[in-house]
Amino acid sequence: MNYQWYPGHMMKAKRMMQENISLIDLVIELVDARVPLSSRNPDIDELGKNKSRLILLNKSDLADPEENRRWMAYFKERGFHVLEINARSGQGLRAIQPKVQEACREKIERDKKRGIKNRPVRAIVVGIPNVGKSTFINSFAGKACAKTGNKPGVTKGKQWIRLNRELEFLDTPGILWPRFESEEVGKKLAMIGSMNDDILQMTELASELLSWLLVHYREPLFARYQITGEEEVTPVEMLALICENRRCYKKGQEPDYEKAAAILVDDFRSGRIGRITLEMCGKGQEEEQK
Repeated sequence: MNYQWYPGHMMKAKRMMQENISLIDLVIELVDARVPLSSRNPDIDELGKNKSRLILLNKSDLADPEENRRWMAYFKERGFHVLEINARSGQGLRAIQPKVQEACREKIERDKKRGIKNRPVRAIVVGIPNVGKSTFINSFAGKACAKTGNKPGVTKGKQWIRLNRELEFLDTPGILWPRFESEEVGKKLAMIGSMNDDILQMTELASELLSWLLVHYREPLFARYQITGEEEVTPVEMLALICENRRCYKKGQEPDYEKAAAILVDDFRSGRIGRITLEMCGKGQEEEQK
């Protein structure tokens, strides 16, 4: 399966960011904590160079807590300010305002020396589709000021959002890059829901996901689908067991692999299997994404 998706409005989003970056003090980038590198658009580092940077590990409640700690350290070592958040529940959002002030301390001090007082920090909020940008903005602002949805590509145009006297956000549509250089990146983005499921082959996606889960998260996977025994199983065999557990059958008791695949992917995305990370932090991470 070829994991590629780049609708026209994402090209517009990139141009919009290029046109507005000179107005920005801080780039706030949301990434999915389950795939912290694959959910980062490499264009953003180039577009946001010489700007203060804050990375928010969103959906951290769905990711492996030990890996969350490792990824926090990883980004800090590379000069980013970083926080774990859950935009939907509001977890971690109180720490953002102090972190923004910390990230933009030099800019704030320069303004004071020039006699500029009470000028809010202007931040652009960026991230790939379906990473939770609009939910984050709504939760942080305390009101529905940006559209939200469970499908990629909900935000179609830019809007400035005044949060308080100290901070303004520029919201933009999610940006994917024109072509993933690594098929692994596209595959992981498909797993977390950053692509339109309508263009995906769900059984193939489920098989790829099971390949990872059987190696790294076997116990919670078996527990979710009430599977016993220590024997080795292949992804296809595991999908058949899920069919049996969830009574996914077509006429004539033929296993409905498509339905079982959809159940598995939905269970993973919602955290019902457990807290799972698809990218382990360690040496060679950056090389793997190339």
